[in-house]
Amino acid sequence: MTISARILPAAGLAFALAAAVPAGAGPAVLVDLGTGKVLEEEDAFAPWYPASLTKLMTTFVLFRAIKAGEITLQSPVRISERAAKEPPSKMGYKPGSVLTVDNAIKILMVKSANDVATAVAESLTGSRAEFAKRMNAEAARLGMSGSHFFNPHGWHADEQTVTARDLAILAMAMRNEFPEYRHYYSIEAIVSGKTLMENHNDLILRFQGADGMKTGYTCPSGFNLIATATRGGRSLLAVVLGESSVEARADKAANMLARGFGLPGDDAPYLGQLRPSGKEPASAVNLRPVICTSEHWKAVTEARGPEGKPVYTSPHLSKEPLREPQVIAVALGGATGPKPDVPEYADVPTPTPRPDYTPEAMAQGG
Repeated sequence: MTISARILPAAGLAFALAAAVPAGAGPAVLVDLGTGKVLEEEDAFAPWYPASLTKLMTTFVLFRAIKAGEITLQSPVRISERAAKEPPSKMGYKPGSVLTVDNAIKILMVKSANDVATAVAESLTGSRAEFAKRMNAEAARLGMSGSHFFNPHGWHADEQTVTARDLAILAMAMRNEFPEYRHYYSIEAIVSGKTLMENHNDLILRFQGADGMKTGYTCPSGFNLIATATRGGRSLLAVVLGESSVEARADKAANMLARGFGLPGDDAPYLGQLRPSGKEPASAVNLRPVICTSEHWKAVTEARGPEGKPVYTSPHLSKEPLREPQVIAVALGGATGPKPDVPEYADVPTPTPRPDYTPEAMAQGG
C-alpha cells in the first residue's frame, strides 16, 4: 500500500514556507531502486531550486561524454579565470591549474566545489552556456519535464529549477546507466594537501547501509539531500528538498528510508506513473527570508549546544559516526587523456550575487 506523505498541500506551500519552515514541509520522494516504485511522495512536481544537487546533472553529462568517446577520466579540466572567481564552496585553485576528470568528479561529489563545476563545463564544451544546453538536452531525454538548468554548479538563478520527481529520475538514471561509477557517490572524505574535506551527506557515516548520493544548499533553496541506502539486497532512494538545516534534511531522509525498508511496495505506483496534482505553485518558493536570517541561525546554533555538534532527532541516525571516514586523496596534475576540441571563449566573469546572510560554516555547496 502506497503511503502518501502530503503533510502540506502544494497550493499552500508558498504561504507556509514564507512564515516558517515546518518539519517535512518541502517536496520529497522515496523510490525503490529495484522496482522503480514510489513508496512515498509529497509535492513531487512542485518547482524547487536545486542548489548543488545540480552537480549530479553536471556529472551525468560528463559520464555521457565519456561513453561517447569525447573524453576519459584522465582528460584535463582546466581552471579558468572565470572558474577561479566563482563563489564558495570552492577549492580555490589558481587559474591555469589542471586536474583530471576523475578528481573533478570526486571533488564535485564531496566538496561540491563551484570553481571545479565551472571548469568542468568550460573544459568539455567551451562555456557554461554551451554546457547548460547539454544539461537541458539530457533532462529532456530522461523525461525530466519540470526541470531547467542554467549553470553547472547550482548557485542560485531564478531560471534554474527542478522537481523532486525529476531528481529521482536523474539519480536512477545515473545508477542504472553507469553502475561502474557508483563508487563516486559514497566517498566519505577527500584530502587535498593537508586539507581534509568530509562528505556533507550525514547519512554516509550515520545510517546503516547508506551509499550515496549528494547534498545541496543555498539560501533560496534551503537544505536538500538525495540519499540512497541498501539493506538486505534492496536499495532505496530518498529525495528531500527545502529543509531548514543539515540535521533536518538528514532526519527526514533517514526516517523515509527506514520506513521504506519496512514496506513491500507491491501496490505502489511506478515513478513514471506519477502525475501533477494541478495545484503546484507556478514558481519555486524562495526560502531566503526564512533560512538566511540571524534569528534562524541563532536557533540552529543553540540547538547544537556549546560544542557545536549536530543534534539529530531521527532514531535511525547514529549520534556519533559509525566509523572513521575513509579518505581519498585528490590533487592537481596527471591529466593524460584527450582534450575536447572546443572553441575558446573569453573569460569575462559576470557578477555573482551573494546572500544577505550566510554563516561561514554554511557556504553554498553542501
